[in-house]
Amino acid sequence: MYDPNVEMKGGDISAALDRGAASDLWRNTLSQIPSVFGRLVYLASLRNANSGRYEHHGLALIFGEEEANRALKKSHSNIFADWLAFNVEQQKVDLDLYISGLFEDKRTVVETWLKLAPYRNLIPTTVRGVERRLYISDLTALMELLRNEYAVAGPDRDE
Repeated sequence: MYDPNVEMKGGDISAALDRGAASDLWRNTLSQIPSVFGRLVYLASLRNANSGRYEHHGLALIFGEEEANRALKKSHSNIFADWLAFNVEQQKVDLDLYISGLFEDKRTVVETWLKLAPYRNLIPTTVRGVERRLYISDLTALMELLRNEYAVAGPDRDE
């Protein structure tokens, strides 16, 4: 699993700042999110859709915008790798944990995800090729499991 304390190299100040920002992010935020998928959702939500930069006011105040962006980007990639390292059974358990914490009706969530596929927006910009395809393939299979579990009709292709 992702450990932000492993990232410091030698006495490099920028690495120390990055580690500090990543450690702060882990300690104060990510460790409070019980599921890896939830962490993925959270980190992706901090990415500006227009610039691709990560924005977190608190981290930027303490460490500066550049270090905050770097720590968030690295954390997003690491959490994504953690998710991909799970087998499909572990992903299902983790996804169930995430969904159980949502306030919305679970069936509605599954219906909406089948229509909009918001999980596609959780992929870090650094991810390409095989990892991207594996993630989409895994989520497609998981969505099919959830569709059956919650007795949701398949997405209407004519809309």
